[in-house]
Amino acid sequence: MSEEVEAKAEESPKSSGPEIKLFGKWSYEGVEVKNVALKRVISLKPVYLPHTGGRHEHKRFGKLELPIVERLVNRLMSQAINAGSKKDHVNSKNPGKKLKALRTVKYAFQIIELRTGRNPIQVFIDAIENSIIREEVTRIMYGGVSYFHAVDTSPSRMVDLAIRHIAQGAAMKAFRSPRSLAEALADEIIAAAEYDRNKSFAIRRKEEIERIALSSR
Repeated sequence: MSEEVEAKAEESPKSSGPEIKLFGKWSYEGVEVKNVALKRVISLKPVYLPHTGGRHEHKRFGKLELPIVERLVNRLMSQAINAGSKKDHVNSKNPGKKLKALRTVKYAFQIIELRTGRNPIQVFIDAIENSIIREEVTRIMYGGVSYFHAVDTSPSRMVDLAIRHIAQGAAMKAFRSPRSLAEALADEIIAAAEYDRNKSFAIRRKEEIERIALSSR
């Protein structure tokens, strides 16, 4: 009797839960990080709503486990109107308005899907990979004199800077413009994914920083 039950269990297909899609629309299946250095610092864990409630806040390097889309949402919340400002947390326009940032990203992803016909999650990953800064400069004090020296950028900081510059580019395009922030964000992500230096602020910023680092070697 037990053998018959086991045989039937083997024949019947294994039941699996419904697929988790971002905002119930976009699947994580097939989305990949091509850059080997970024595989461990970009989390593609499937989530329906990119809102973890700050569970990573008091854990060292906890942000590496944060869904990559939520990192973009958090950056939009703290993004200053003046994209060149270093005090984003002071000059931010929408501090703490996460629902508004979530809607902005959702609408931006819808626009990306309509314009490119591709999964917007993969387009966003491609934009990050094209916008990463591999080398930057740091200030060194020696004998009371400071000078700049080129240093390699860590993978975690690569992703942080790429997302920051994408958000800054979107803020600059939407500031005093008839375009909404969602439309500006979609334009910036698509331009960065296509490595269009004429339209993407993140690509231009990346090349500028790497050029300065090259001259400081």
